[in-house]
Amino acid sequence: MQSQHIMRSFDEELRFLANQIGAMGGYAERMVDEAVAALVGGDVALARKVIEDDLYLDLKEREIGEKAVVIIAKRQPMAADLREIVGAIRISGDLERIGDLGKNIAKRVVAVTEARQPTRLFRGLSSLTELALTQLKEVLDAYATRSAEKIGFVRDRDEEIDAMYTSLFRELLTYMMEDPRNITACTHLIFCAKNIERIGDHATNIAETVFHIITGTTMPPERPKVDQSHKIIATVPAAQGGK
Repeated sequence: MQSQHIMRSFDEELRFLANQIGAMGGYAERMVDEAVAALVGGDVALARKVIEDDLYLDLKEREIGEKAVVIIAKRQPMAADLREIVGAIRISGDLERIGDLGKNIAKRVVAVTEARQPTRLFRGLSSLTELALTQLKEVLDAYATRSAEKIGFVRDRDEEIDAMYTSLFRELLTYMMEDPRNITACTHLIFCAKNIERIGDHATNIAETVFHIITGTTMPPERPKVDQSHKIIATVPAAQGGK
């Protein structure tokens, strides 16, 4: 931790929270990675594993919350220590939600596999996942090292994720218009892409929490979202009437 307390047990309690957050972060990353791998590869067994693994993150979030309450009641922390504890509660909530989003992706594997589509439909999704997981890894590294310098870059990358999601949304919509047989799979893939975009949002939330833990101040106001998928309109050629 940043400072040493007179009671070593207090430092151990704070270290416990930090270690639990690190474990949750690594687990959430793996869940998302495996969920998308199952989706791309049509691996139903791996998808079921991801769904079952979500129970671990639910349990860890509860453990962190309960431990934090005990520490606050026993130690009555102030300033940096209180930020550390409350921050752990908030970060664990974001990580649990990331696990839920990975589970939601895994739940769509069967539907997408039954209507198997060309590999090209999955390329954009894989790229979006790689970008979101890189953002998550960087913010967890900033938390572990207490490096405020890295956090601004982490939040700025969310803009790139939004832009890629909008592009992927447009691409999948085009596939649906070109061939009605793509509609089922592409609809599921659009929901999966949105889940991944939301993972980027949760990573941004964690970045802001980490910044507050380290500095005691809030980051500048959030920049406008760049997700423009709500503005995309599918244009269908008008039917030509006979003369």
